[in-house]
Amino acid sequence: MIRQRVVLAAAAGVTSALLLTACGSSGDSSSSTDAGAAASSAPASSAPAGSGDADGMGMATTSMLMTEEMEGMGTFVTDDKGMTLYRYEMDQASPSKSMCTGDCAKTWMPVMAQDSVKAMGVEQSLVGSVDRSDGMKQLTLAGRPLYRYMGDAKTGEMKGQAKDSKWYAVTPAGEKAAMSSDSSGSSDDMEGMPGMS
Repeated sequence: MIRQRVVLAAAAGVTSALLLTACGSSGDSSSSTDAGAAASSAPASSAPAGSGDADGMGMATTSMLMTEEMEGMGTFVTDDKGMTLYRYEMDQASPSKSMCTGDCAKTWMPVMAQDSVKAMGVEQSLVGSVDRSDGMKQLTLAGRPLYRYMGDAKTGEMKGQAKDSKWYAVTPAGEKAAMSSDSSGSSDDMEGMPGMS
């Protein structure tokens, strides 16, 4: 009799465990299915490898502006991941206005303004933002909207420099970085860059 009770109790326990597992797994599978569906329906990012913060609309974010120095290029500004930041000659600085929209913003990703962007090697008073036509806030430096180039796949690359004679790496003062005429040490790095001869 006691043995039958033990067997019945064990069977009831196994049944309860199976029911709980079934309930838990069905809930988990539906949520993972939902997550998978959401992930598959999300637009693919147009960002280069390693950009991480760029979203499907081709926009990037940063928490800090930093400076980098390259022989023959002088000092230019990067984001918190060391990716080169650019300015567009068609934009306006005063008042700030971004002219890069639509397909342009997929290749040249606007850097979106965070609540707080720190500056290292850049005058904090020069850091600001501008409202874009799409309603987003874009980070500016000395009034110039900032961008990342999707052709730059890793830190230190500057493949967008002088692209179409309109895009330039930005200096800490918000000016365009330009190669010095006596540049030789970084010629290998610059060779093959769009707009470079």
